[in-house]
Amino acid sequence: MRLRAALAAVALCALAPSHAAVPPPLDCTRVDTATAGSLPADRAPRIVLLQGSLGIVTMAPFGQFLEGMGYPAAALLDPRTGEMTTDSDLDGRTLAGMLAWQYERDGVRPLIVGHSKGGGVVIDTLRALAGAYGNELALVDPRTLEPLLRTHFLDPVTGETRRVVDLTLPLASAIATGRLPRILRGQFELANVLRDVPDSTEWFVGFSIPYDPIAGTFAGDEDPYRATGRAQVRNVVLPATTSHIGVPRAAHLARDPATRAWIDAYLPGAARPMPEGVDTTNLVHAAELWYSIKRAWCGEAQRANRHGQRAG
Repeated sequence: MRLRAALAAVALCALAPSHAAVPPPLDCTRVDTATAGSLPADRAPRIVLLQGSLGIVTMAPFGQFLEGMGYPAAALLDPRTGEMTTDSDLDGRTLAGMLAWQYERDGVRPLIVGHSKGGGVVIDTLRALAGAYGNELALVDPRTLEPLLRTHFLDPVTGETRRVVDLTLPLASAIATGRLPRILRGQFELANVLRDVPDSTEWFVGFSIPYDPIAGTFAGDEDPYRATGRAQVRNVVLPATTSHIGVPRAAHLARDPATRAWIDAYLPGAARPMPEGVDTTNLVHAAELWYSIKRAWCGEAQRANRHGQRAG
């Protein structure tokens, strides 16, 4: 546990604001892996990787995939545990406060990605940030999960005083998250709004697996996510062979040159043949998320640049 805490402390220091140069304007919708590697590490958003309810199935393998593709490892570690996964036994108000705390510290808006039950936490957090639970949410220290005695913070990019509910994330995603498990857990209100994406995220990607008995889906496209306002929402139906509990296992994709090249060239909506003769398990959602994460990373670097690098 001491080692994990030390790693988490290193992660926080690594993401603290620095005076690294911000690159010139880029087309953030077409950032390849080589270009992503040139982006400032201190502008890489912290990614909260929320695991499902089954404790032995964590998001660590997906974190290893992102690290293998060139994402800064420090931005993938849970500040409390030092692991590349976060327990989903959080409510949306707590995680919203944690995200605001993180943003106040490093000036980079965080991302949230949730698998199964973790996807429900993603939606609950977006609702909290949108004011569903009131406008006076407390900041929360992610190292201890203790709430602070304040609901406002100083925006390190704009210099403005803001509330937790004023924070808008660049990206959020839910993978294989169904209404049925929420109903079985007695989360009736969340089940009712599980596909509603508020304006507290700019970009949202929802993944479903056809005929997934754990999530309670059928064809996979019968219950799409939808924006309640301006958020851009993308629904992706994964191959029917996708395993619900195996979704996080993607580390191998970054190691194989064929799958890595396919992921690097991936653009949403572009039909390309899958590589042959290699293990392509979980290739689609890994490529989709890597594209979206690169886009968010680039966007946060550009955002700091537009505001005169106040956060850098």
